[in-house]
Amino acid sequence: MKDFTEWFENVLDQAGLVDTRYPVKGMYVWLPYGMQLRGRVLGILRRLLEETGHQEVLFPLLIPEDQFAKEAEHIRGFEDQVYWVTRGGGSDLDVRLVLRPTSETAMYPMFSLWIRSHADLPLKVYQVVSVFRCETKMTKPLIRVREVTTFKEAHTVHATAEDAERQVREAVEIYKRFFDELGIPYLITRRPPWDTFAGAEYSIAFDTVSPEGKTLQIGTVHNLGQKFSQVFRIRYLDRDGNHRLAYQTCYGISERVIASLIFTHGDELGPCFPPKVAPIQVVIVPIPFEGFDPLPLAREVKERLERVQLRVQLDGGEERPGEKYYKWERRGVPLRIEIGPEEVRQRKVTAVPRDTRERLEVPLADLEARIPELLGELGERLRRRAWERLKERIVEASSFEELKGEGVIGRIFWCGREECARQVEEQLGLSMLGMEVEDPSVGKCLVCGREGKRAVVARTY
Repeated sequence: MKDFTEWFENVLDQAGLVDTRYPVKGMYVWLPYGMQLRGRVLGILRRLLEETGHQEVLFPLLIPEDQFAKEAEHIRGFEDQVYWVTRGGGSDLDVRLVLRPTSETAMYPMFSLWIRSHADLPLKVYQVVSVFRCETKMTKPLIRVREVTTFKEAHTVHATAEDAERQVREAVEIYKRFFDELGIPYLITRRPPWDTFAGAEYSIAFDTVSPEGKTLQIGTVHNLGQKFSQVFRIRYLDRDGNHRLAYQTCYGISERVIASLIFTHGDELGPCFPPKVAPIQVVIVPIPFEGFDPLPLAREVKERLERVQLRVQLDGGEERPGEKYYKWERRGVPLRIEIGPEEVRQRKVTAVPRDTRERLEVPLADLEARIPELLGELGERLRRRAWERLKERIVEASSFEELKGEGVIGRIFWCGREECARQVEEQLGLSMLGMEVEDPSVGKCLVCGREGKRAVVARTY
């Protein structure tokens, strides 16, 4: 796709996902079709969280300034991004309020009230809310916004550092399973100190790649250590009757996951949604012809597919078949079923997967088995193709020259020193994403030659 930004904004409009015309920069409206997609994506994440013992909560939007300012490193990381509420009605407020940029300082004063002994641990909660950040760069719907409307943040509290470390590993596995179900490929890195979440001991991030070759951060996991528990006095009574400071973690995603779902599985026509999350999995297009009425068979097919729990749309409108094909392709429906005179005569349907557009005959006798099978095959093709595209961009680089290609993602060895990372960034325009979490290999730093670990550099949003 020649102009990714234009393509992406056209997709959001023509697929009926969001309306970007809301009169506040960096904010937009989710439309019904987009909400269905969003809800199914979040449904996968909720399932994975609740299978691992997380419980859903909902905290207020407003945070008092004195609570927000308690953790100095945290406020320094966000003070240039927050929106302040200073008046209520016609009067100035006694205490200024922050529209949450994230919820640590909203949640943790309450955690200190809830946690009394080791029996209360671990605490594992999450919420899906809007957060607000005063984005000063050029905004892009779903990618760089002022209201993050789909912010899933999980927060956990533990008795020991070892428990917190185990929770970090569990969070990484949850996100791997989540992105795998969506067919979104990813890189996992431990962010360098200057790109660590404000107040965290360290941060791990998941990144994917867009069609224009830039990486997009789509998930983060943070080990908070005891920094916040010390400030907010989150303590527990251990088995020996001693008061101990707790250890904490947090991890989040945003609607960037929806953005990456769209562009990862998209083509020139628009999106192709994985069947697991597609609002409509199958669209049936009857093709009228003189002497044949395809509607009775189309209705029968719809009813039979709905009985096997598929989400089916029958398009009986007045548009010509070609116009209907184009309309539903633009909306990302993964499978089209055509029913014309030949299908009526031979008691079959013609199935057309969105990704290959191959025309496949399916006898009605095989309908309930074959259509779900075709959807499963399509989902696997999407996942496999997405990973292949990511891997094609990765260059195992041992020199600066190898990193100069357009849209290159570089795997290099890096000693961990900031001056070496800055040299790569300044000379090549690439950002240091950090050291790879799941690659233990060592080699000579690309810049200084000292011993280093495998790291990733790329252009970012």
